[in-house]
Amino acid sequence: MEITSAQNPRIKHLLTLQQKSSLRRSEGLFVVEGRRELEHCLTAGYEVDSIFCCPELLGESPLPGRTGGKASIFSLPSSLYEKVAYRGSTEGIIAVIKERRLTLDSLLQSSRTLPPLQLERGQGGEAASPLFIVLESVEKPGNLGAVLRSADAAGADGVIVCDPLTDIYNPNLIRSSIGAVFTVPTVACTSEECILFLKQHGIRILTAQLQDSRLYYDTDMRQPTAIVMGTESTGLTQQWRDAADAHIRIPMMGRLDSLNVSVSAAILLFEAVRQRQSP
Repeated sequence: MEITSAQNPRIKHLLTLQQKSSLRRSEGLFVVEGRRELEHCLTAGYEVDSIFCCPELLGESPLPGRTGGKASIFSLPSSLYEKVAYRGSTEGIIAVIKERRLTLDSLLQSSRTLPPLQLERGQGGEAASPLFIVLESVEKPGNLGAVLRSADAAGADGVIVCDPLTDIYNPNLIRSSIGAVFTVPTVACTSEECILFLKQHGIRILTAQLQDSRLYYDTDMRQPTAIVMGTESTGLTQQWRDAADAHIRIPMMGRLDSLNVSVSAAILLFEAVRQRQSP
């Protein structure tokens, strides 16, 4: 079916889904833009509701497979596609996807589409020594997206977003993560739920903070580990500081006392990689 008007109800609905998290939550739908991001989404098992494509931009490239026979497909001229696309270089494809929210318990049965970091797995397929990144009240979608990319690169078993100030299906987050939100199991929950989950499963809590802390490379990350980080402006709440098994810090040699949360996450994640790959 071809759509040529920006006043078409389907186009208006697509734009509202991109802009309003309340509609995404109420309808259980979100928007994925770009062939690479959509491929990661489909590989992770998400179901397509509808596809909006621009034949002029797609050229001879076929639509990604696994879109399912029930998905509605709409063709847009380039003039209209440019009005609904977040960015121009997305190969002429935008999809509306049905939401699928993971639970904390599902993180122990990793659904990663890439090989996990841990070489040993339990009999049920769970990670023998899982590695998680926990983020408390991170507000900027771009920061969370960058953390997800680092988590994917390090082979982390999951990212847990506590008391989130942005939803995990925010289009800016999906774009900045280049689809890592689909390759790394990601769960949103409260801090209370997360602390209880980690304690119940014997997962060591390492909080990144300046006070009462030791250097991160002097801390054992070979055992089941959750690296917990807060916002750059306020850091972690006392609740997490009290729940921690150890406090860790990155040495700061300059005049500033903090790094961007995504940079810090990458440093700490790859320290865990280094330790776990060392003989």
